[in-house]
Amino acid sequence: GQFYDLLEIFKLVGNVPSKRYLFLGDYVDRGANSVQVITLLLCLKIRYPASITLLRGNHECRRISSAYGFHTECLSKYGGGLGLDAWKCYTDMFDYLPIAALINGKALAIHGGLSPGIISLDQIRVLERFTELDKSSPLQHLMWSDPTENHRGFYKSDRGNGFLFGEDIVNFFFKVNELKMLVRSHQLCKDGYQAQFNNKVLTVWSAPNYCYRMGNKASVLTIDKDLKHSFTTFEASSANAKYAADAQMS
Repeated sequence: GQFYDLLEIFKLVGNVPSKRYLFLGDYVDRGANSVQVITLLLCLKIRYPASITLLRGNHECRRISSAYGFHTECLSKYGGGLGLDAWKCYTDMFDYLPIAALINGKALAIHGGLSPGIISLDQIRVLERFTELDKSSPLQHLMWSDPTENHRGFYKSDRGNGFLFGEDIVNFFFKVNELKMLVRSHQLCKDGYQAQFNNKVLTVWSAPNYCYRMGNKASVLTIDKDLKHSFTTFEASSANAKYAADAQMS
């Protein structure tokens, strides 16, 4: 929902279609302008379908977006009845967003992380994804799970959803699927990004000063055809000053 920071990404890296973008989810909630964020991204997808890919995040569902701001924002910006209809249309559309993407056949991009119920990429391909995110399903795990350097195997997450997974899980999944890299989001990073397990797992966080109060940097990850990669960090847009002041007062 941090619309002006989305615009900063395009200023920093370049506009669609001169640059190709893969977004990792969580377009709505938390920020003040979720409607603008998801509407702009959808318009770009319609206009330049080959140049932008939108993956689904854990906030792209009815349960979460009704609790963390998007539902209320739709009612406020569209009015009562129309706002509810708009929210329903958006959340119906969320069911159709892809879950994962392969970058040059060797890097898996996903919002959250791995699931104990999924060993192969083919299992992701055949998931029933046109649905709400069920708390106990592998689909939900992919949206909510996080890597950890403190445990081996899978470990129940403190989030109450998904799992923590260790480097051994990453190595096994990579071996089975002939992968070299996992690119994901989902976790706030103070510096805007995090590299784990000898750069095998990269976390990209693109919402600077999250919730207009966290003071973190954000980043954009650039990957070439050989999986050579670099992070470009950026600060929050000055256009967010009003929302930051409101956040400090609340």
